[in-house]
Amino acid sequence: MDVLTDEQRHINMLHIRSKDTKPEILLRKALWHFGIRYRKNYKALPGTPDIVITKRKIAIFVDGDFWHAKGHQDNPGEQIKSNREFWVKKLSRNVERDKEVDEELLNLGWLVLRFWESDIKRDVERCAKLIKEYI
Repeated sequence: MDVLTDEQRHINMLHIRSKDTKPEILLRKALWHFGIRYRKNYKALPGTPDIVITKRKIAIFVDGDFWHAKGHQDNPGEQIKSNREFWVKKLSRNVERDKEVDEELLNLGWLVLRFWESDIKRDVERCAKLIKEYI
């Protein structure tokens, strides 16, 4: 059972962003600082990558730890205590979709880089340098 009312849950879910998240913005600013130019939320590619370096065919995704089951890819949702059936299905599909998108992009000749939000928050400089190495 949810501890929030329907209205409170609705407001809570409205604040969950799918683009322009804090980790995304941190990484974009670090790339810009290194002189790396990019496109954001590039809809022309499968999966709409968060950051795309079109000149080098690099697609970059910033994955949320919870939504993409960090540390639980083999068994998404195992960390969930309530409404497990819903969340296991939801997180499993997210992980599955990530793999499908990666495969599509690789078949199109793109390099796919994925970063966890917690890794970006911990050391954005290292993540940006890694991207720079691929360029």
